[in-house]
Amino acid sequence: MSDMSQSAALDRRERVRNGLSRRHRGEAIFRGIGIAAIAIALALVGTLFWQVLSKGLPAFTQATLHLDVTFDEDVITAGPAPLRSDYASAAQYEAAFLDWRRALAGINWAALIEQAVRAEMPELDAEASDIRRLVDNNAGLTLRQMYQDDPALLNQTLNVALLGSADTDNWLKGTIDRSLPDARQQLSAVTRAIADRFAADGVISMDFAWHIFTNTDSRTAPASAGLAGAFVGSLYMMLVVVVLAVPIGVASAIYLEEFAPKNRFTDLIEVNINNLAAVPSIVFGLLGAAVFINYFRLPISAPIVGGLVLTLMTLPTIIIATRSSLRQVSPSLRQAALGLGASRTQMVFHHVLPLTLPGILTATIIGVAQALGETAPLLLIGMNAFVANIPGTPLDQSSALPVQIYLWQGNENRNFFEARTSAAILVLLGLMITLNAIAIFLRTRLERNK
Repeated sequence: MSDMSQSAALDRRERVRNGLSRRHRGEAIFRGIGIAAIAIALALVGTLFWQVLSKGLPAFTQATLHLDVTFDEDVITAGPAPLRSDYASAAQYEAAFLDWRRALAGINWAALIEQAVRAEMPELDAEASDIRRLVDNNAGLTLRQMYQDDPALLNQTLNVALLGSADTDNWLKGTIDRSLPDARQQLSAVTRAIADRFAADGVISMDFAWHIFTNTDSRTAPASAGLAGAFVGSLYMMLVVVVLAVPIGVASAIYLEEFAPKNRFTDLIEVNINNLAAVPSIVFGLLGAAVFINYFRLPISAPIVGGLVLTLMTLPTIIIATRSSLRQVSPSLRQAALGLGASRTQMVFHHVLPLTLPGILTATIIGVAQALGETAPLLLIGMNAFVANIPGTPLDQSSALPVQIYLWQGNENRNFFEARTSAAILVLLGLMITLNAIAIFLRTRLERNK
């Protein structure tokens, strides 16, 4: 009997030991799978960021020619700028000044650039068209604006920084294969030789491309295309979202969670809010086009329309996140406030809401950052139209950063705009990271002040 008991005890110990071994082995496998999943996710994110950074960072420098340009009076035949003292009335002066500006517009400013290039290479034997392909199409406009601002430059020589063309930038950065035959090159052999010579002599340098942040998009001069218009348009849209979505969303969440009666009607509202949070963003674009543009006749491609569409899309996220923060407050706090004689409104706004501000603020900024990166609804309301001006108000036509990325990605000059697209992505990511950093900072600050 004792032998049987001892044998049974040994069997139980063996079964327990085997069970523990299987459990430990299962835990180790699960832990390994979890670590592998995290490693794969980090590797994929790292690969994505590396691809964007490796392609985008070179776009922040651009080929720039530093030429000694002489404002030759033989070329600039518009004469001196009119003086106010020479005219009896302001109207006569304005008319004369406009005539002078029209005369400046008719001058061949590219001839000044050609003279400067030939002065750098006296032995150069090239056609004027080969030299002009070296610089951006807006280089002549740069010289015209300089002379218009300071007519005293006539017959003076000034070292001027002029943007190289997109093709010149491609050639010097090596984004086009140098071994391709001439028929497949973007620049002629003469222009390529000039670019290489100037790069070796320091006439062409890779300077920081400030114009990406200060210029608007351009179709005629791709080298000078920038994000200023799209950036301002995105800021206007985010302003509309913050002004409308945040107070409406937070107020709706407070009412539904703290004041609304629990009945079928409020249950229906809650179900619809949850469903709206899962609706594809392109549906909101269709709604915005049908309601705000076709019915209310708001202007197409305006930040006000984009902001309204993104407001509708962001509202469910803010409402759900705010209600979740309100639910995390202990019921004992509400009961204590009511027990001490506070009204329901005082209980909510004086005791509950201050505790939920960090969570509400974080959810709000994350919702706004999410709206910042939306593209599909903006395409449907016409914000993919080419706009060459910086919008002055939310009612002016504009583009947006995600849409500008979409447009540049489809540009036919892929060698140049592939890098410029990645640079725009970096700007958008930087703006989104800034918003998230602000959210984290404010949340931490509010949590410390509790």
